[in-house]
Amino acid sequence: MPSVYDLKPAFQRLLSPAVNGLHAIGITANQVTVMAFLLSFGIGLAFWWADNSIWLFLVLPIGLLIRMALNAIDGQIARVFDQRSRLGEVLNEMGDVVSDLAIYFPLLKFAPDQTLYVVLFLVLCPMNEFAGLLGKVVGGERRYDGPMGKSDRALLFGLYGLLMASGVNVPAALPYALPTMCALLILSTFNRLRRTLRS
Repeated sequence: MPSVYDLKPAFQRLLSPAVNGLHAIGITANQVTVMAFLLSFGIGLAFWWADNSIWLFLVLPIGLLIRMALNAIDGQIARVFDQRSRLGEVLNEMGDVVSDLAIYFPLLKFAPDQTLYVVLFLVLCPMNEFAGLLGKVVGGERRYDGPMGKSDRALLFGLYGLLMASGVNVPAALPYALPTMCALLILSTFNRLRRTLRS
């Protein structure tokens, strides 16, 4: 199924100058991964305190875009400049799971009437990433199938932050949006497992 991840090759081409520039000043792939991890906690903290200042919601679209860029850059540096390592894989996989939880945890504060779906969403996100990782363990290829992969989630929450900062009454839509996202996460996880078993 279609996913924002399908745009990754074009996104990577745009980031090539940044990849070469970071490597030129001695920044390693693992350091970029750690930067993305720390940024994710900053995004989560800004999201948590966004009820104090509506402009903090803008950290979601801006921060998530930067995080996606860093996630693409670390892999490119590792491949292009032969920096692949077991530590890099561990940092990348664990970092993605913990980062997602850090970023989306504040939903518990902003959707108090939808706690069940928020908790389900927070559980399904790491399950989705684990299903993708199983593709590499079982079939030799990491799966990124949508329709609610990491990039898709980042796009939706970036839009959420942009609308909230604009004063749009997004919470009114959450009783419909959260169950839909959970259903799409289940479908995405199923797609990843199905394609892993077929490979």
